[in-house]
Amino acid sequence: MFVDESKSRDYLLIASVVAPHDLVAARKAIRALVLPGQRRLHMKSEGDGRRRVILTELEHHGFRATIYRAGTTFKTDLDRRRNCLDRLVADIARDGHTMLCLESDETLDARDRRDLAALTRAHGCAGTLRYQHQRAAQEPLLAVPDAVGWAYARGGDWRRRARSLIQEVIDL
Repeated sequence: MFVDESKSRDYLLIASVVAPHDLVAARKAIRALVLPGQRRLHMKSEGDGRRRVILTELEHHGFRATIYRAGTTFKTDLDRRRNCLDRLVADIARDGHTMLCLESDETLDARDRRDLAALTRAHGCAGTLRYQHQRAAQEPLLAVPDAVGWAYARGGDWRRRARSLIQEVIDL
């Protein structure tokens, strides 16, 4: 499972699942979208034409994501993130996923590790779920939740274009 966040309107935690036997092909598909001179795909840095191509290609390759949305009932983005992570870990425990990769944010990584240690114990998957933080330039599959989250947060036609990539939106 590969996870990114968006804070442009509501707080969104976007999670995309890739089966272990599909990892090599999925990474190859993402790397094929990276242009010469780019280190990674990042929707906010792309032009509209490239954004359309990226969303179309993600759909073509069968990528999907679940969006965890935390609104204003939580006071801070840290509260929103922790509550989204809580629900995400509960879903991971239910579904039996074994690996969680979050996009690294040096200001949040240590807090995430503390929260994830507590949440995996609380949801009974501390012994089975491995989690890590990676930079998007190191882990190409972090481009999937980035693209889906960007399109969803932008709304309008972008959200419509990403509709087939969104498996579910879970409101907290």
